[in-house]
Amino acid sequence: MQIFKFGGASVKDAAGVHNVANILQTVGYAHTLIVISAMGKTTNALEVVVSNYFKEPEKLNESIQVVKDFHYHIIRELFPDENHPVYWKVDGLFAELTSFLERNKSPKHSFVYDQVICFGELLSTTIISQFLNDNGIKNNWIDVRNLIKTDSNYRDANIDWEETQTNIGSHINKALLNITQGFLGSDANFFTTTLGREGSDYTAAIFAYCLDAESVTIWKDVPGVLNADPRYFQHTELLNKIPYQEAIELAFYGASVIHPKTLQPLQQKEIPLYVRSFVNPTAQGSAVCNVPVLEPKVPCFILKKDQILLSLSSLDFSFIMEEGISYIFKNLHKAKMKVSVIQNSAISFSVCVDNKFDTLPELLEKLTQRFKVSVTEGVTLYTIRHATPQAIDEVEAGKELLLKQVAQSTVQIVVK
Repeated sequence: MQIFKFGGASVKDAAGVHNVANILQTVGYAHTLIVISAMGKTTNALEVVVSNYFKEPEKLNESIQVVKDFHYHIIRELFPDENHPVYWKVDGLFAELTSFLERNKSPKHSFVYDQVICFGELLSTTIISQFLNDNGIKNNWIDVRNLIKTDSNYRDANIDWEETQTNIGSHINKALLNITQGFLGSDANFFTTTLGREGSDYTAAIFAYCLDAESVTIWKDVPGVLNADPRYFQHTELLNKIPYQEAIELAFYGASVIHPKTLQPLQQKEIPLYVRSFVNPTAQGSAVCNVPVLEPKVPCFILKKDQILLSLSSLDFSFIMEEGISYIFKNLHKAKMKVSVIQNSAISFSVCVDNKFDTLPELLEKLTQRFKVSVTEGVTLYTIRHATPQAIDEVEAGKELLLKQVAQSTVQIVVK
């Protein structure tokens, strides 16, 4: 069995949905499971819904209408007959969303986030499954929340692998074309959970692991895995073959083409991961597989914007030893801060973090009880794998250098 994953960019409009059908007819879809993300920027639009629910309730209906208008525009192009069943299916999903927001009693942002955000994937898969069925590509729509079980760590849930494997093994008919949602799961109480932003790649890997799939293919708007993001770097190169360990390192440091958690389950069973272009589906693309070295072996650049650099020093000039470092990391963990770089000396400690949960004020309240803290927001972190002197010079040119860390095969540079 093979697993295909289509991200939001590949299904951002009616033309994208038509293209998915063309890809399936071109490359084949026998014994296939398709994982699909929310259409276009729907997740961002639903995040506005969540924000308005908590902060500006007078704008809530307006923000929901934005999501409705976007999807109904696509539906009208795909299904001109307004009596088509897809209209009442989509109507039902929006009614379910509105009902949740009206009856919810929980004040917890992360819980509400997951119950709302999930409608992006539910809408996209409902629409695409119906379109494919109408065009001769028969498929089986599956609610992934009935299969992937997690804990209740909303917005970044952890998989219950034993229950998930049992569910997937007993409910997936490998003889059919199956379509399901990326990014989603459910906890023991059947409340929706999410696996972290860009978690649809991870969903594909979970299904591949549980089904002993022959491969996973992620369809992107790039030719494959490049050695740098073409939005920020010129003269990028296609990486033809990537060892699992190298891909895990790239993902860990923030390479956006692959989700950090995706590769570990695939590596365990040596399931190859292909990254191919939905613009040119017959092109070879990139393969993450069991090869000894990166091909070609060139410097790889990863850029993370809008990071925060925290510089801590002891209030009494005492050393920052194990107990102090433990205190720092305990509070970073409580604040759900993703740590990208650390650097310390006897009396100072610097850390570059990603404040994706907006918990900086609470973190600073704790850290300033023990340390003098300097905060630099809006910094950019560059990570260079297989760095050369020329590659480092290119990154540093014309920038204010705040922190630099050099390891054997990786250089990290924080700039303002």
